[in-house]
Amino acid sequence: MQIITADALADLLDFPALIEALREMFRTGCESPTRHHHTVDVPGGASGTLLLMPAWQADGMMGVKTVTIFGDNAQKGLPSVLGQYYLMDATSGEPLALIEGTVLTRWRTAAASALASDFLSRRNSERLLMVGAGSLAPHLIRAHATVRPIREVRLWSRTKARAEALAAKLEAPSLTVTPTDDLAASAAWADIISCATLSEAPLIHGDWLNAGVHLDLVGAFRADMRETDDNAMARARIFVDTRGGALSDAGDILLAIKAGAISEADIQADLHALTSGAAKGRGEDTEITLFKSVGAALEDLAAAKLAYERHERRGS
Repeated sequence: MQIITADALADLLDFPALIEALREMFRTGCESPTRHHHTVDVPGGASGTLLLMPAWQADGMMGVKTVTIFGDNAQKGLPSVLGQYYLMDATSGEPLALIEGTVLTRWRTAAASALASDFLSRRNSERLLMVGAGSLAPHLIRAHATVRPIREVRLWSRTKARAEALAAKLEAPSLTVTPTDDLAASAAWADIISCATLSEAPLIHGDWLNAGVHLDLVGAFRADMRETDDNAMARARIFVDTRGGALSDAGDILLAIKAGAISEADIQADLHALTSGAAKGRGEDTEITLFKSVGAALEDLAAAKLAYERHERRGS
């Protein structure tokens, strides 16, 4: 059994290839049972979450990811999301690889957002607002810049120092990254707004949004969490990674449904429908589009499969 570390993943994966791997996996599908979702009590702190996410393809590969999400980890100098991925042969159960799951999750999550953006954002989108300066933010910025000609990025965080530090780290000749403390003005400025936070209250408000913007909502992963208000949801054409995940865990959608701002029928399509051609993405340039992801096990399988196959071809 191979061991694929976080450092190895950075060498094995790239966004153009991973986006295409996810496109094919969403198009063809795989067996993906409902993920196990458990709350872990932490005495004196915020509760954590344990996720178990299996997936497999007949005559192919199968795997399971274990993920923990602890919102207080930043205070301990640890990532909020930690995980491991166990990859196996789906015809024998033979162990193939143990892959560092935290970094794998960042790669596949950002690639899924970029895949959705390829269908939903305006093709001439050049301005990206990144809401959140955590470990996922640089992956999302690079992924969105893979499918759209992003030139300018504004970076907002509740902690201004984190936004400034990440902006300095990401500065490049082809990409200008600027920290901002004016979220409303930056939302009105952006062509694409990508949110990766653990917020339990709306950060992006519908009356801030200009026609044609695309919202990419990644961070709020529980039914009681949200990054947008009801007005933003009501103004947008809504797309999701998977319908099952969206209707069980996506607080932005579930809370807006509960408030009567939208209904289940307002979910236009998921990534399977988009990649298979069963549904179309953006129509008019003036539409506000919104993609909500909560993560899907098939994304992990696609990313793990790509990393493992490249690892084996290189003989390392």
